[in-house]
Amino acid sequence: MPTHTDTPKTPGFNAALLVDDHPLFCDALAMTLQAVTAISSMHTAPALQAALDMIAGGIRIDLVVLDLNLPDVNGLDGLLRLRKVTDCPILVVSSMADNRIVSSVIHAGANGFIPKHSQRDVFQKAVEAINQGKVFLPDGYVLLEDSAGSSDDVLQRLSQLTNQQARILQLICEGKLNKQIAYDLSIAETTVKAHITAIMRKLGVQSRTQAVLAAKQASFANVLQDTPPSA
Repeated sequence: MPTHTDTPKTPGFNAALLVDDHPLFCDALAMTLQAVTAISSMHTAPALQAALDMIAGGIRIDLVVLDLNLPDVNGLDGLLRLRKVTDCPILVVSSMADNRIVSSVIHAGANGFIPKHSQRDVFQKAVEAINQGKVFLPDGYVLLEDSAGSSDDVLQRLSQLTNQQARILQLICEGKLNKQIAYDLSIAETTVKAHITAIMRKLGVQSRTQAVLAAKQASFANVLQDTPPSA
C-alpha cells in the first residue's frame, strides 16, 4: 500500500476504528487511509471484543474498518455484532475475497468491501462512495442475490422452529457462543449444539452465519411470537 503526499484527500470522515489483529497491516492501513482521506484520528482494536468495548465506552468514530478473520470471531459474527452496536458505516477489508463472501458481507450490513493489499486508490474510492451513501464493491465483483432465499420462504421455514430453537437462534443473532447460550438458557452445551443442527436443517442452511443472514432477512424478531409451541 504505497503512500504519497500529493494525492487529493477524500473528505467526509474524521475518525476511524480499525479492527485487525495484525499490527503491521493495521499500521499500513492507517497510513494509507490518512494519505488518501481526511481521517486524522485512528483507533485500533486487535479483536472484536476490544472494538465492542471501545464503542461501549463512547469512542467517537465515523467509520469502522473490519477484518473478518479475527481471533474471537466465527464467520460473519463480528460484522453482525458490530452492526448491532454502531450506526457508523462498516468497511470490510479481508483476504477472503470470494464473490459469495463479498456478497454475504454486504447482505449482512457492511457498507463496502475491499480485498486486502488493494492499491490505495481503491481505499480512496471506497471511502468516497461510502461517504456518499453508496455501497462499495471493487472492480470485478458483483452483488449476488442473498443465498438465504426469499423472505416468504425464510418466514415459512422460521415458523417451523420450536420456541426453544427460536430463542437459540435469537441468541445466535446476538453473537453469543454455544457456551453462553447454554448458560443463558440453563441447558447443556450438547443440547445447544443439537438444537443448532436442527435449526440449520429446518432453515436449509449449512452454517450459523447463513442462519443469521436468513433470520435477518425475514425480520426474525417480528415472527418470534408466532413460533409454534416447543416440541
